Amino acid sequence: MSTNETAKWMSMMINVVFVISVLQSCVRGEPKVPCFFIFGDSLADNGNNNRLRTPARANYEPYGIDFPQGPTGRFTNGRTTVDFIAEFLGFEDPIPCYANTKGFKNMVRGLNYASASAGVRDETGSHMGENVNLNKQLLNHKSTVKRITSIMGLKRLSRQHLQKCLYSVGLGSNDYLMNYFQPKFYPTSKRYTPEQYASVLIKQYSKQMKTLYKYGARKVVLNGVGQVGCTPSSISITNGSTCAENMNNAVQFFNQKLKSLVDHLNTKLTDAKFIYVDMFGISGSPSEVTAAGIKVTKANCCPVDEFGQCVRSKGTCQNRSEYAFWDLFHPTEASNLIIARKSYNSSNSSDTYPANIRHLVQLRL
Repeated sequence: MSTNETAKWMSMMINVVFVISVLQSCVRGEPKVPCFFIFGDSLADNGNNNRLRTPARANYEPYGIDFPQGPTGRFTNGRTTVDFIAEFLGFEDPIPCYANTKGFKNMVRGLNYASASAGVRDETGSHMGENVNLNKQLLNHKSTVKRITSIMGLKRLSRQHLQKCLYSVGLGSNDYLMNYFQPKFYPTSKRYTPEQYASVLIKQYSKQMKTLYKYGARKVVLNGVGQVGCTPSSISITNGSTCAENMNNAVQFFNQKLKSLVDHLNTKLTDAKFIYVDMFGISGSPSEVTAAGIKVTKANCCPVDEFGQCVRSKGTCQNRSEYAFWDLFHPTEASNLIIARKSYNSSNSSDTYPANIRHLVQLRL
C-alpha cells in the first residue's frame, strides 16, 4: 500500500470512528429515531427567520415567555407542535434550527428548516419580504445530507442513518393565507378555482416529496392544513362571530388531495412510508379543546401589530393556558400540545392516516 493510499485509509478510519462515537452518543439518549428533520412554516419555525429581511420574526417577547430559553423565533408562548413531538420521540433537547447549526453532532440528530411565511409555491409570502420556501428548504437539506455523507466517509453509512430518521413536512397554510386570499399581491385566485389551485399545489408538492425521498427520507409525516378560516384574523373578517367558511372550504380541497397523495407515494415508493395528519380536524376538535382547559377560541392572547403578530414587549392575557391562539394566526403552547398528542398517538384513522407517528417510527422498512 502506497503512502497516499495509507493516508486515505487512515483518514477514512478516523471519520468512521468519529461517526460511530457520535451515533453512540445519540443511542445513549435513547430517542426512538436517530434523527428528526422538520420542514414547514411559522407553525414550526424556531429561529430560521431571525436574520432575514422580513417582519415575520418572533425573536422577541412576549413570544417565548413560557419557553425555557425565552424568545428563540418560535411563534408561540412556549413549545411548538414539533417540539412536543421531539420530546415524545425521546430527544432531550429541541431540534435546532438550520440557520444556527454548524456542528456535525447536532446535524446528525436532525435539523429544523421551517420558515415563517413560506409555502409550497416559491412566491408565497414574498410580499412580507424574505422567507425560505419549501424548494429552498429542500436545497438546505441537500447540503446537510452532503455534509453528513462527507463526514461519515461512506455513502452507505449516511444512507442507512437517514433512512431511519423521521421527517415532518407541514406547509400549505401560507399558500392560502399569504397567496390565494391576498389578491392584491397574487393573481392565483383569479387564475384558479379553489379546487384547481389545490391540484396545482399538490402537483408541485408531489415533486418536492419525491425530491425529499431522493435525499434519503423514508418515514415522512405530511401535515394537512388546519382551519385557517377560524383564526382570530379570519374571524375578524366575519365581525368576530363565525369562521370564514370560504377559506376553510378551500383548504379542504388541498387536504383531500394531500391524503390521496399519501396513497400515491406509498404505492410508488414501496420502500418508504408516508402518513397524513388531519390538522384540520384535530385543531378544531371541540372535545379536545375543552378537555385541555381551553376556553377562549376566537381571540388572541397578546396585543398585535398590523401584521397580526405580538407587539414587542407588551403584556399578554393572564390566563394564557386557556387561550387557543397566541396572536392572530398562531396557536398557544396549550393548543400545540393537543395537536402533537393526537398526531403522535391517535388510534383514529380520521386523525392520522394510515398510521400515527408512533406506529410510523416503529416500522421496519
